[in-house]
Amino acid sequence: MKFKWYGTASLLLESGGTRILFDPYLRSYARGAPLPLREARTADAVFITHPHPDHFADIDAFSAGSLPVYVSRGGIGTARRNGLRAECMRPVAAGDRVTIGALTVCAYPSRHCKYDVPTVLRILFSPRTWLHAADCLALLREAKRFPAGEKDVLAYSVSDGKKTALIFGSAGMERGADYPKGADLLVFPYQGRADMDRAIVPFLTELVPRRVTIDHFDDAFPPVTHRVRTAGFVGTVKKHLPSADAFVPERGEWYEI
Repeated sequence: MKFKWYGTASLLLESGGTRILFDPYLRSYARGAPLPLREARTADAVFITHPHPDHFADIDAFSAGSLPVYVSRGGIGTARRNGLRAECMRPVAAGDRVTIGALTVCAYPSRHCKYDVPTVLRILFSPRTWLHAADCLALLREAKRFPAGEKDVLAYSVSDGKKTALIFGSAGMERGADYPKGADLLVFPYQGRADMDRAIVPFLTELVPRRVTIDHFDDAFPPVTHRVRTAGFVGTVKKHLPSADAFVPERGEWYEI
């Protein structure tokens, strides 16, 4: 099994000739497309971790009304209200298991990251925010159109029978959820708080993955947002889980799991 990170939370997993795309995101105002559409459209299915704009709003650019898109029932309702093609969407909920070719995907309950005060203050008082106030207002309006309730936020494990990847779309775990332990790869979204190095610790100690990588640390909403500092990530993993490998991925590079 291998994966490629396209930017933000967009991931392409491949094994045995089967490809699954997670949380594809494309913004027309970004500096260059963060995701090569031709390759992304070779996926056999799309899975959405939660229906926020940066995970779901651009789905029509990838599904073309025919590629199956697995998303929560709430997400399907959001798609219809926003005029997105919902005919290809299939409801998925925590506890569901879906087989796509050589890959088996299991859905688990998750939680969205809770923004902390330093993060909110940084955005509010950043010169970029005020210099691009119109973009900020547009993003706020879009966020209201793409809400995510508690049951809409999911994590997924993906297995080809030999390797397992555990993918979170936002940095929150559901208490008591039976997440798989010892996954060959944990993908952790490094966004939403000023203390992401601390936020990842429960994921390491409770899930005990063999390898850890991050996504969502890039500048998702240029020119409003900022790239998150990742300098402490590898050291944090080594401190709390010395047995695990840790790395920051490069956009567009394949990595073996």
